[in-house]
Amino acid sequence: MRKQVLSLLVENNPGVTSHISGLFSRRGYNIDSFSSGVTADPRYTRITIVASGDEQILEQIEKQLAKLEDVVDIKKLEPGSSVTRELILVKIRAKDTERQSILNVSEIFHGKVVDVTHDSMVIELTGHQDKLDTFLDLLSGYEILELARTGLTGLSRGISDVVIIDEDGSIRTL
Repeated sequence: MRKQVLSLLVENNPGVTSHISGLFSRRGYNIDSFSSGVTADPRYTRITIVASGDEQILEQIEKQLAKLEDVVDIKKLEPGSSVTRELILVKIRAKDTERQSILNVSEIFHGKVVDVTHDSMVIELTGHQDKLDTFLDLLSGYEILELARTGLTGLSRGISDVVIIDEDGSIRTL
């Protein structure tokens, strides 16, 4: 079983995320990660999906997604030819005596303290999933109170295969 990262450009219509997630649930496929956001053109949304399966399942997922009316473009984001990132927020129980050591670990990973109270800290960290997992592993000696992950997002490198949608709705590829 392997993971595949898909970047979808979809029309920004109500229910589009429901249609996409419904496609997965109807066929019994699992979504490992799902993130979406409006693009520079508010008519369109970029959705990044990470799915797991054998070659046949991953191929079927891509074909089924391509059939959806709102899907304009699908790209496989392969390591080396794409840039992917994930954001995490980690709330850690932090006594006065522990704060400096937590800060030291955070600085190594270029983490940012976004909140501090008398008994906790919230650290923000962005990067590859491996980096985030390693950071969390180094925090295993501390009590993690809450953890939120955005899911993977990404874009292909360079300008080849960039989809441009003109004002009239016509689609062209660079």
